[in-house]
Amino acid sequence: MSGAVETPAPPAPKPPVSDTAERKKLVAMFGGEYRWPRAENYLNEVLGKLARVSDTPSQPYRVTILNSGAINAFALPSGDLFVTRGLLALANDTAEIAAVMAHEIGHVTARHAFLRAEQEKTAQVITRAATVIQSRHKGEQVETSSALSLAGFSRQQELEADRIGIRAAARAGYDPFGAARFLNSLERASELRDQATGQKSDKPDLLSTHPSTPERISAALGEARQIGAPGIGDAARGAYLAAIDGMTFGDDPKDGAIVGRRFVHPRLGFTFEAPEGFTLENSHSAVLGVANGGAEALRLDSVRAPAGKPLAEYLTSGWIDGLLASTIESGQVNGLSAVFADARAGEWNFRVAVIAYRDDLYRIIFAVKALTPEAQQQFAASFASFRALAPEEVKLSTALRLRVVVAGAKDTEATLEGRMAIDHPAEQFHTLNALGDAGVKPGDSYKIIAN
Repeated sequence: MSGAVETPAPPAPKPPVSDTAERKKLVAMFGGEYRWPRAENYLNEVLGKLARVSDTPSQPYRVTILNSGAINAFALPSGDLFVTRGLLALANDTAEIAAVMAHEIGHVTARHAFLRAEQEKTAQVITRAATVIQSRHKGEQVETSSALSLAGFSRQQELEADRIGIRAAARAGYDPFGAARFLNSLERASELRDQATGQKSDKPDLLSTHPSTPERISAALGEARQIGAPGIGDAARGAYLAAIDGMTFGDDPKDGAIVGRRFVHPRLGFTFEAPEGFTLENSHSAVLGVANGGAEALRLDSVRAPAGKPLAEYLTSGWIDGLLASTIESGQVNGLSAVFADARAGEWNFRVAVIAYRDDLYRIIFAVKALTPEAQQQFAASFASFRALAPEEVKLSTALRLRVVVAGAKDTEATLEGRMAIDHPAEQFHTLNALGDAGVKPGDSYKIIAN
C-alpha cells in the first residue's frame, strides 16, 4: 500500500484529567467504546502531532472511538475527542482524519463550547424519536441511537474551527486539502442515506452537529490554497487504511443486524421482515422503518412480559393511545401467542401486534395515513414473518467488516463492487472510496465491505 511517510512516532498525548459524567453519558449513548488498538494508537499519534502545533499545546487530549455506524465527531471542553466507526470508515487518508480532529481541537481552543453555553447553558445530549410512532406511547422513556445529537455550533464558529483546523493540520505536516475532500465525501454519504430512506433524515451525524454546506467546502478549499498548491503536505493514505482495515462496519451484531428488509437478532433468537419498500434502521432500543418518503413507518421493540397478565389485557393497559377495543383479536404467529388491534390518532392509523416470545413481549406498530385492505394484508404478512431464529441463520448476523484490498491488473469498479456484502454496492463503493471519474487503478488500495 502506498502513501505512508516514515516519521518518528510522537509521544502519546496526555489524557484529560478525569472522566466526566457528560463523557460517560455520551459514550454510552453512542454504543460504548469501540476497541481497535491499531486505529486507536494511530489516531493518538496523529492527535499528538496536532496537539503540539495547536494554540494550546499544554492542553491534554485523547481520542475515543465510538461503537456507532453514524458519521460523527465532537469534542468536550476537557479535551476529550470522539470519532465514530462510521466516520473512520468514510475517511480515506490521514490528512482527512487529521482535519476532522484538528477541527474539533479548534472548537476547544476557541472556547466555542463556553461561548455557546452562555446561550444554551451546556452542550447537551438530546433525544428525538420517530415522531409518529413514539407519540402513541404513554409513560415511556424511548431512546434511539439515531436520535442523538449535540447542540450545534454557529455558522461562524464552524468556519472558524475549519480555519484553525486546516492551518493546524498543515503545520503538523498533513495535506491541508484533506478537510475539503472529507466534507465532499460527507455530503455524498448524506445524499446516499436520504436516497435510501426517501426522505431527509435526522440521523445524527457530522451534518447535523457540524453542518456541511457548499459555502463551507468552498471556504476550506480557499484556506488550503492560501497554504499551498494541491500536493503539499502528507496524505498518508496507506498508513491510515492499514489502521482501519478489519474494523466493524455498520450495526454491531450484539444489537442485531439488518439484512435488506430483514432484521436478525441472534442473542434474542428471533427474526422479522419488514414489508417491501421499507428501509430499516437499528438502534439500541428499537428497530425503526420508513417507506414512501415517510408516509408509512414501523417500530419494533420489546418489554419484559408482565407476570400473569394475558396479552389482551397488556394491549389495553394504556401503553398506546387511540386503541380501538372492537378490533382486538387473539391468534398465533408461527406458534407464538399474539394479539392484534388497530389504533387511530388524528390523520394516522395504526396496526399493532404484540407477540409473546420467551420472557418478552415484542411490539410491532405500523403507522399509515390510510389503513387500506392492501396495507392490512401487507402488515399481516410482516407480522407473520416474526419467528424464532433457526441455528443455521445465526451466520446472517455476522459483523460486516471494512476490508482494504489492492486492485489487481484485471480489477474494475464492477469486480470490486461485486465483493461488497451490502445493498447498493456501487453507490457505497463510490462513496466509501471517494471514487472520481478516474475509476479503479491497479495497485491502488480500496475499501470494501465484507462478511
